[in-house]
Amino acid sequence: MLENKTIAFIGAGSMAESMISGLITSKKIPAEQIYVTNQSNVDRLIELRETYGVQTLPKSTLPYEKIDVIILAMKPKGAEEALTFIKDKVRPNQVILSVLAGITTGFMEEHLPEGQQVIRVMPNTSSMIQESATAVSAGKTTTLENIEVAKKLLESMGKVYLIDEEQMDVFTGLAGSGPAYFYYLMENMERVGVEHGMTEDTVRQIVAQTMYGAAKMVLDRDEAPSSLREKVTSPNGTTAAGLDALSKFNGGGAISEAVKHAAKRSKEISKELEGAKVTP
Repeated sequence: MLENKTIAFIGAGSMAESMISGLITSKKIPAEQIYVTNQSNVDRLIELRETYGVQTLPKSTLPYEKIDVIILAMKPKGAEEALTFIKDKVRPNQVILSVLAGITTGFMEEHLPEGQQVIRVMPNTSSMIQESATAVSAGKTTTLENIEVAKKLLESMGKVYLIDEEQMDVFTGLAGSGPAYFYYLMENMERVGVEHGMTEDTVRQIVAQTMYGAAKMVLDRDEAPSSLREKVTSPNGTTAAGLDALSKFNGGGAISEAVKHAAKRSKEISKELEGAKVTP
């Protein structure tokens, strides 16, 4: 499905590199069919060309007529300028895919020709190791075929989930910000291990493996976390004592509030970004 597709990244940041790395590593698309451009950082383009063998060009000289998927990967505040620039260059059957936080499909459709196919994507930081949880939300006129193309592209970074756009903010709260919650939990668990004489490296490996193993059991067994928690919690045992402390200090409530606050902020950022107009 992808081997005959030509991809262009407008923007050359870490998310673009994560996708490029995944595509090249998985051999889904030949390097010569991947173009990359950015606003002005020529050194960055040279770095990507030398590392991955992709083609790098100024934005104005991209062969737009040959490109099947244009991926917006610049800073979100540059979205309107980029959309305005490509508006007269895109074709109706091309897909405009955005990995920009806060930029909705409606905003893209507003700044592109009527009927243009657009897709909004939200990866998370684990895309750097091809283990992302990535959400996909399609615009009003995007075909099922092009949604599948987008999913295949994004699978180079990890698992892909098709969701309704109104769920994108809560997805951000869960998956976009989620890795930071785990890191925060790990930080505090590590601290206790160090306080009790373990080396920082040893306790970090223990905590990380514990997290990884627990997550893998959920995925492999397709069993609810609550069920697995109950199975490992013996009455009056060590796990029960730890869970009692979490309950006493409202650990569950804190986690829920973290997700809600991140989702709320995601919605606010969309309004802020889409309310800012670029002066012609």
